[in-house]
Amino acid sequence: MGEPRPERADARRNRLRVLEAADRLFTEHGVKNVSLDAIAAEAGVGKGTVFRRFGDRAGLAVALLDEREQELQAKMLNGPPPLGPGAPPVLRVEAFLEAYLELLDRHVELFMDSENASDGARYRIGSYHLWHRHLAHLIEAARSGLDADYTAHVLLAPLAADLHNALRGQGFDLERLKAGLTAVAKALLPT
Repeated sequence: MGEPRPERADARRNRLRVLEAADRLFTEHGVKNVSLDAIAAEAGVGKGTVFRRFGDRAGLAVALLDEREQELQAKMLNGPPPLGPGAPPVLRVEAFLEAYLELLDRHVELFMDSENASDGARYRIGSYHLWHRHLAHLIEAARSGLDADYTAHVLLAPLAADLHNALRGQGFDLERLKAGLTAVAKALLPT
């Protein structure tokens, strides 16, 4: 079987317009309060285009979360320091944790749906494994005597969507969450 055909330029533009429209509307109204009709109208495409591409609102939500996670991955792997290569490991860990917190905060409802799809779903999805390996690699480089594998899980634990949502509901603002998680990272990985 041959390689998949590349996405046509017009199909890519439409996909990105739909994802951007969904992002705006989900943020303004909540995922469960937005219809595919509203997203299609906001994106300036036909309803059939959205249905053919994403199937339903859940499929669109998964695609949006995947797109945002891929953007973060690209910045980690090829972006400028400190999130990307070229900065000391501890600074990269802190930059990643802050970037992930921002992503989580903006899309907490999508993350909650994704992570709670079934028992332990958070730990089986590919992106969690990537985040974990990335942190473990940086931790090993920063402090070789530490159990990097376990410590990466420790740093990812506060990034669970249900905990994040609960803390935000208790009045924790994003800056407080960033400061707290950065303090934990600094305590584990002193410079």
